[in-house]
This record gives sequence, C-alpha cells and structure tokens, in this order.
Amino acid sequence: MKLLFFCPRWGQEHTDWDSFCQKVKHAGYDGVEVSLPYDEQEKNDILQSLQHHGLLLIAQHWETVEKDFATHCQQFEQRLRNLASAKPLFINTQTGKDYYPFEKNAQLIALADAVAKETGVKVVHETHRGKFSFAAHVAQQYFEKIEGLRITLDISHWVNTAETFLHDQQEAVDLAISRTDHIHSRVGYTEGPQITDPRAPEWKEALDFHLQCWDKVVALKQQQNAAVLTITPEFGAPPYLPLFPYTMQPLVSQWDVNVFMMNLLKARYVDL
Repeated sequence: MKLLFFCPRWGQEHTDWDSFCQKVKHAGYDGVEVSLPYDEQEKNDILQSLQHHGLLLIAQHWETVEKDFATHCQQFEQRLRNLASAKPLFINTQTGKDYYPFEKNAQLIALADAVAKETGVKVVHETHRGKFSFAAHVAQQYFEKIEGLRITLDISHWVNTAETFLHDQQEAVDLAISRTDHIHSRVGYTEGPQITDPRAPEWKEALDFHLQCWDKVVALKQQQNAAVLTITPEFGAPPYLPLFPYTMQPLVSQWDVNVFMMNLLKARYVDL
C-alpha cells in the first residue's frame, strides 16, 4: 500500500500558487488539499500550477454555513459540483450542522452521494466540530444507519468535544476507523483541537493516542489490500495555532509542524 501526503493550503494563503506548489513539492508532499473558487480563470490557474509541479489534488469543502436548510442544501450542492468539476482524487467535506436533526444531515449526506455518483468523484465526510459528525457517540448513530458513509478521520475534534482520549467510547472509535478513507493528522487534546507542538515531550500522551488510531487505519487498509491511503497533516493556522500574548507571534511554525508530522508518519510506516 502506498501512502500519499497532502499539504493544507490553510495558513499559506498569502503565498502565490506557483511559489506555494514549489515549496510543497520540495518538502516531499504528493499533493495539496484545498477548496476551489467559483471563478473559472482563478480555478484553472490553481489547477495548472498543481499540474506543472506534479501535485495531486484533494478538494476540500467547508464553506457552507447557512442556517436555513433549503438554502444550505442549494449552496452545499453548488460547492460540491464546483469541486467535482476539477476532477480531484476525491472531495473531503465538512457536512451539515451539529444542531440539524438526523434526518436533515442524512439528506445532505444523500445529496453528496448523488453528486458523487453523477460526477464520478468520491465524497468523504470529515469528522469535525459543528458538523453532523461533531462527536464520536453522535457520529456512531450515522455509521449504524447509513451503510455507505465514508469519512475523513480527524479524531482531534472528538477528543476536544469529549474532553477525554475516548477510552470509554472504543466501539464508536473502532466503527469510525472502519469507515475511514482519509486521515487528517492533527493532534488534539482534552481541552482543544490542537496541541502546541507534537515534538514536545509534554504532549506524548496525546500524540500516542492519535498514532494508535492511525495505526489501526493503516493496518485495516493493508488487510483490505487498499492500493493507497491519503494523509493530510493539518495543524492549523491561528486561532488553532496559539500566539504569544501582546506580540501575536506564533508559538511555533505551522509549516514546520506539518512537515514534522508528515516525516514522522513516513518513517513510522516505511515498511508498507
């Protein structure tokens, strides 16, 4: 099985696309995970830059936040179709709202499935606070009722939401792992979705928990003879990234932390 690593555009928006892609390629990533604009010229410029530097694309959706459900559905579908038109490897979407009832979130999941079938572009749903999948025990209900539901596992959100390392929710975690097709390798802790620095020894418990979850995903994919597993190290920019008070300077380099996470996992799974 081959591991492919993707760089988040998040936090690098100030860098022009050609320079960004050159930096991503040099760091050893295989591609980029990013949303795409509606403007066709701007979208084509991004896609051409990725192609020029030999980088793959995971399309990312997060923008649909409208409360009114009918409007939300319309905007959600428009976003997915816009992303699918670029023919990415797949679309990773933050879907629904935590306060929508099951039936409405399930309708959005079904809508994503319909777009995927029509366009031929797979859609997976990211575990994320504020969305249908905001907590392990809630997401478990969706897994049990929607057989084909596939996810991007970002378990840092669940750790934060539960204020535990989920040792008392192992059934929900294992079910999520069985539905995982993509990993966001950010490390959370019981009071936040992002530790300050995974290189620091004080965060060993948090890092080890996440590594154990990712190990299970990798092992399962190997058992299933999967050809590829994709991973995006997604330590985020401020406000995820803590800043020093008054100076507002970052405690660590977001770029360096994500490269560290990529290289840590490359070394951990070198024998795949």
